[in-house]
Amino acid sequence: MEVVVDVGGRPGFDCGNFCSFCYFKGVQRVEPSGCRRCEPHKKGCDYCSREVLEIEPGFKPLDQMVFEVSQKTFHSSPDTIIIKGNGDVSCYPDLLKLVKTVSDGKVPVYLDYTSGKGFTRGNEAEALVDAGVRRISFSIFSTDTELRRKYVNDKHPEAVLANLRTFCESCDVYAMAVLVPGVNDGPALEKTARDLVEMGAKGLMLMAFANNREQGLIFGNAPIMPATTPHTVEDLRRMTNEISEKYEMRVIGTPLWDPHTKAPFALAYHKQELKRLPAIERSATIITSRVAYPMLSSIFRELGDEVNVVAVKKEIGSLITLEDFADLDLKDVKERVIIPGMVLAHDKEIRRALRRDGKSRLVFRGPDNLTVESERSIYLTPRQVLDRELEAFSGLIEEINDLGIQTSELAMGPKRS
Repeated sequence: MEVVVDVGGRPGFDCGNFCSFCYFKGVQRVEPSGCRRCEPHKKGCDYCSREVLEIEPGFKPLDQMVFEVSQKTFHSSPDTIIIKGNGDVSCYPDLLKLVKTVSDGKVPVYLDYTSGKGFTRGNEAEALVDAGVRRISFSIFSTDTELRRKYVNDKHPEAVLANLRTFCESCDVYAMAVLVPGVNDGPALEKTARDLVEMGAKGLMLMAFANNREQGLIFGNAPIMPATTPHTVEDLRRMTNEISEKYEMRVIGTPLWDPHTKAPFALAYHKQELKRLPAIERSATIITSRVAYPMLSSIFRELGDEVNVVAVKKEIGSLITLEDFADLDLKDVKERVIIPGMVLAHDKEIRRALRRDGKSRLVFRGPDNLTVESERSIYLTPRQVLDRELEAFSGLIEEINDLGIQTSELAMGPKRS
């Protein structure tokens, strides 16, 4: 059993201040977007009003965290405990006490995300490892101390890197680097990769810097760095392949590419696995993101011609908003539509946007996760990724077979009123 513990916190406030490239930088209070959790006739719920913006009053007190863990583990002992937060978990003032209390060196603890800015002495990692930390996702940006000082707003980069080395020597470290063109790519990225291999890191996640709405800045805060043009997804894939081939550790690019597992949408590269999927019996259109479109459309072309795939301009499916549906060309959209499960728009408004040409389309949300994001696939084997995709695609096809247009309806053509 895996137990997730969320210590709360606020981006920019409980993380040692904003990084220069942080996608929460400049976010103002915005109106709820609507989402799958909203009531049918009311836009706005706790998720799209608060959680998606990561609005918290601050870090949760230690007593509350211990109580939450005890509630989740009352009937059985956990196999692992994951500690996460909206701020930086290294800045959580009672992090060591929390790890000792929930693990005491007996239950493996994973720190889901930290940039290390809460570490100021250089020796904090040893006590955390002794207390039970066994895996950590570490947002490194660069192993160049001056780059960390300038772009990560790290006031103690030498201490942070000393702790990173200790973590690498004692547990599984997966580093992350948001790539800002001309800053930490090129030779600086090569240095970071060499240093991480020398330290003993297990992997490196290369993350695309988002600087416009199409890349996911949906809270009116674009651009974050006005003079910077981010890498394209093709650039990110190329750099991921280059670093992966040169250095002995797992290297992935997110949101696009894991060279080892072929995620996301590994099925597009393992066509023989498609035989394990149910047959498609009805017709529908799938709306997806720009990044997912090439792989998703390739998969459904192999499965027949009942389902077509169309793409909006947004790069990430879970960040599709009403504006994306309103801008979509509807000429290839059928009368049954499947959209990504977590799109940030209210169902009633989505239907209105997809019927603006006069066709009465029925719209359904698909699975929340149709594939394994590359930033999660770094922990998985190729077989595990394929099995998860087969399960998700089977569920999607069953939904299409339940809700799609029957072949006889297609032969008759569109109904006229």
